[in-house]
Amino acid sequence: MFSRILIANRGEIALRIIRACHELDIEAVVVYSEADKDAPYLQLADEAVCIGPAESAKSYLNIPRIISAAEITDVEAIHPGYGFLAENINFAQICRECGITFIGPPVEAMQLLGDKIQARKLAVKAGVPAVPGSDGALEKDSDALELANEMGYPVIIKAASGGGGRGMRAVHNDMNLRSAFSSAQAEAKAAFGDGRVYLEKLIVEPRHVEVQIMADQEGNAVHFYERDCSTQRRHQKMIEESPCPILDKRTREELAQSALKIIKKANYVNAGTVEFLLDKDKKFYFIEVNTRIQVEHPVSEMVTGHDLIKWQLKVAAGMPMKLSQRSIKHSGVAIECRINAEDPEKGFTPSPGRITRYIPPGGPGVRIDTHVHQGWMVSSSYDSMIAKVIVHKPTRAEAIATMKRALREFVIEPIKTTIPACLDILSHNLFVKNKIDTGFVERNF
Repeated sequence: MFSRILIANRGEIALRIIRACHELDIEAVVVYSEADKDAPYLQLADEAVCIGPAESAKSYLNIPRIISAAEITDVEAIHPGYGFLAENINFAQICRECGITFIGPPVEAMQLLGDKIQARKLAVKAGVPAVPGSDGALEKDSDALELANEMGYPVIIKAASGGGGRGMRAVHNDMNLRSAFSSAQAEAKAAFGDGRVYLEKLIVEPRHVEVQIMADQEGNAVHFYERDCSTQRRHQKMIEESPCPILDKRTREELAQSALKIIKKANYVNAGTVEFLLDKDKKFYFIEVNTRIQVEHPVSEMVTGHDLIKWQLKVAAGMPMKLSQRSIKHSGVAIECRINAEDPEKGFTPSPGRITRYIPPGGPGVRIDTHVHQGWMVSSSYDSMIAKVIVHKPTRAEAIATMKRALREFVIEPIKTTIPACLDILSHNLFVKNKIDTGFVERNF
């Protein structure tokens, strides 16, 4: 096991990793920007190193400064958390060249699965159904036009790299395809430095379901069941739950086994999430792999009782999992709500500022993952998520009721948050009856 690691991230995920390290008797070094110099979690770390100003490009995305911090603090490994450099292949390669363990998948697996076009091809080779689409990147809008007419509208243009909905355009006719194609290329180039795009058939009113996996260096791979992430706005997840409430036992098993086929085919190691779309007939299609721990990993932890961050650390240190799939049990229902510093009444615009009143909820089955507190200044420099509320109860109805109660107790003032929006969604008749899809939020709110 490692004796000392560096955490190349901030906020609640940095705190989450610090806690896991200390429970495994690992010293935790954390980097921070000038904007985060007063963060209380820095006091919990064994050492903290300032790596630059608030601007991410000069701090949390500054690879030379992070590597320098790792070298001067004499760590054995770096945990990237999620976001920032978590899926940066160049960063993982530099860690390897510097003799520092990257707590994530091997560079080769990241290269294979980080490119969505190559990941699609691998899924097909593994015998896993993928959304019908182009065999590779499309160079010209005329090629996209020809394929769209061959497959039939609607179609969706997607960036080969990255995620978060950037470089993605839904298209319903020839008239809009050319402009959508060029704007998707431009956005992908600006966001990921890779302007390649490809075309897929648009699955109408799908559910977004993902499988949490973990694989060790000895070739063992297991899943921690699925999460339904269909409640999203502009491709950004708002509420996640497990199990997917519409899956039958047979489809659930087929979905999980399909995820493991892809992971094994890619010689994957560490935590990852295999993502699928589920159509109206409950047929599933592979879409991509996230080669990191996800924001919503606590959902899987609550229903299985396994600490996924600890497993990441153990696997990266070369320890075998010694877990059989049969030993991983799914219990009850877990729901997570992301609490963002945004104003739902003003188009979810960011709402930075100082928190002068902070009262978190509690009670049986309620978990809060956050780094904020009364007096904390929410910065406009970073992602707007400031907390996650996770509940775990025997049934979905009980989990919804507990989540609503917890959100009503949660006080974060005077900034605006997405708490009211989450309450509205949880109270909606279609959400309660499981009759939602990825467009549910935008159609109804």
